[in-house]
Amino acid sequence: MTRDGLTRLEDEHRRLRSEERPAVIRAIAEAREHGDLSENAEYHAARERQSFIEGRIVELDDIISRAQVIDTSSLSGDIIRFGATVLLTDEDTEEEATYRIVGSHEADAGAGLLSVTSPLGRALIGRTLGDIVEVRAPRGSRTYEVVKITYS
Repeated sequence: MTRDGLTRLEDEHRRLRSEERPAVIRAIAEAREHGDLSENAEYHAARERQSFIEGRIVELDDIISRAQVIDTSSLSGDIIRFGATVLLTDEDTEEEATYRIVGSHEADAGAGLLSVTSPLGRALIGRTLGDIVEVRAPRGSRTYEVVKITYS
């Protein structure tokens, strides 16, 4: 994963442990004061939220402990590899899109962070400037031209 991706996961982990966990514990204690727990919606919602938070903390512990950070600032060239920022042009619509190839735990297509294991991410790896890339995705086949490759 990238250094930025690891930092975002560490920030989420820290926020869950120092803010979210204590807040949900207070919410559970407050809901308990309202009496009968079997019909207390606030209590059940807080317990469900606590379960989610604890599960996410365990998941983040595992991801962070196994993370292999790749320094993309030392990479360069005209071949798309992990960490590359790629400008693509859709061959059908002529729309341009910019994506950075990142690890699966830090991917967010809406933010331009494309997982290396996604259909488009897999199709781009190893391609060069000017290549035409055909991607078979759940919504059908798309064709893109690689317009620019940068590393930062």
